Amino acid sequence: MCSISFINLISISLTCFLLSLYYLLNNMVYFIEWEVVSLNSMSIVMTFLFDWMSLLFMSFVLMIASLVIFYSKEYMESDENINRFIMLVLMFVLSMMLLIISPNLVSILLGWDGLGLVSYCLVIYFQNIKSYNAGMLTALSNRIGDVALLLAIAWMLNYGSWNYIFYLEVMQNEFSMLMIGSLVMLAAMTKSAQIPFSSWLPAAMAAPTPVSALVHSSTLVTAGVYLLIRFNIVLSTSWLGQLLLLLSGLTMFMAGLGANFEFDLKKIIALSTLSQLGLMMSILSMGFYKLAMFHLLTHALFKALLFMCAGAIIHNMNNSQDIRLMGGLSIHMPLTSACFNVSNLALCGMPFLAGFYSKDMILEIVSISNINMFSFFLYFFSTGLTVSYSFRLVYYSMTGDLNCGSLNMLNDESWVMLRGMLGLLFMSIIGGSMLNWLIFPFPYMICLPGYLKMLTLFVCIIGGLFGYLISISNLYSLNKSLLNYNLTLFLGSMWFMPYISTYGMIFYPLNYGQLVVKSFDQGWSEYFGGQHLYYKLSNYSKTLFLMHNNSLKIYLMLFVFWIMILFSFLLFL
Repeated sequence: MCSISFINLISISLTCFLLSLYYLLNNMVYFIEWEVVSLNSMSIVMTFLFDWMSLLFMSFVLMIASLVIFYSKEYMESDENINRFIMLVLMFVLSMMLLIISPNLVSILLGWDGLGLVSYCLVIYFQNIKSYNAGMLTALSNRIGDVALLLAIAWMLNYGSWNYIFYLEVMQNEFSMLMIGSLVMLAAMTKSAQIPFSSWLPAAMAAPTPVSALVHSSTLVTAGVYLLIRFNIVLSTSWLGQLLLLLSGLTMFMAGLGANFEFDLKKIIALSTLSQLGLMMSILSMGFYKLAMFHLLTHALFKALLFMCAGAIIHNMNNSQDIRLMGGLSIHMPLTSACFNVSNLALCGMPFLAGFYSKDMILEIVSISNINMFSFFLYFFSTGLTVSYSFRLVYYSMTGDLNCGSLNMLNDESWVMLRGMLGLLFMSIIGGSMLNWLIFPFPYMICLPGYLKMLTLFVCIIGGLFGYLISISNLYSLNKSLLNYNLTLFLGSMWFMPYISTYGMIFYPLNYGQLVVKSFDQGWSEYFGGQHLYYKLSNYSKTLFLMHNNSLKIYLMLFVFWIMILFSFLLFL
């Protein structure tokens, strides 16, 4: 089943890619209406929007999905239910396709809910309590966004159609469009895990690694960004854009800080995804939707590769995810380490790899734009933090000696997984320049003073140096003593967001419920009410039972007595 799925998906991906090239070159958009049901004067119409953006995104999603399924063939081979796993991944891809090509809020909701449901099934795939908790957090966080989309659909009832694409430009200054835009923004923030909904993304790492590579790097989490790219007119003409810039900038900063304190390999990569999502959202909120799309596509390539390499490493480390137990992997697993380092450097923005073209352009556009000092600081400091945690990760995993058990079977011979990784490695190297030539037909000429031009490079070098210094074991204890314990806890646990999203939400209702149970169900009202009545009646019954049991005369006397009372009542009546 893996092979069939791989061949089908890769061929559809190539077709979409070639079509997107054709649409780009000819500047074409196809809007297709398919009449599903026509009954008297009523008709149900399904609409599809094909332009370069939807086709290019579809081709990337399908390509990554095909390579992830190919990779799963070996990664999940010991699993008895591998076919069920592949079916879930395919259902996920189908939901994503529906979301990408829909210009209609109702069909978007279908794809959106499909994504949420299938991602829940994939997060709880390994059935244990941690997966269950992570799945519930994921599903309930995303449910807020689903409700926001439903409310947006209700607001659009007055418009006569749910094809939002018709009304965006015409009604961009109307209050109702602002309301719809704010609801869509809320939905996108839950799906793309922006503050205050960030805690579900690292928790969702309980899913199998191929799922993380596909779902939590390139597709599910970017669905919110993609939806906002479609709604970008509403953002740029209202205060929504400024609010989103603040929240996504803080998300980028928070995730970058958190990743520098984390020791779980997959969580570090998840926080890195969160940081990049913040970058996409913030540049989108400033009105540069093409740049957001560009970074979305390049990020999907190298982040999926990074997750695949992490999966291969975890496989070889006997399912251990702690980076402190790794070390010297570049000697034992050279090919996997090469892929890992290329994707890490692409993430940092190493010149001429995939991430460089989009990140460098974003930061230069930020330098030339009219934004405040705080946003400027968030952009550049977060970039430095990205390089810092990447170098820290490389220092812990690739250099030094192996720190895990003495008996280990480290090898680099999982050829099926490596083939899948090498396919993405190729794209992570050439993807950025290719997309740069395609999306921007003429090069951006960004004229900046020398110090601002060099600022990005300087921030990256300083960040890399910082990451190396905080990783050196001799200095590690010094770092801990320099930072207050509470501050370390605060920064390392995503500003307490996981606690606020779980215990913070449920503590007071449960506490109130306990008080209600104590004072009503097990309190005085129960004592004087049902329980007391039952106790008294059972006591009377026991007393009568004793009397009846021990003396036949008393029993017969009572019988006569009751008959007399009954007769006297009847006489009085």
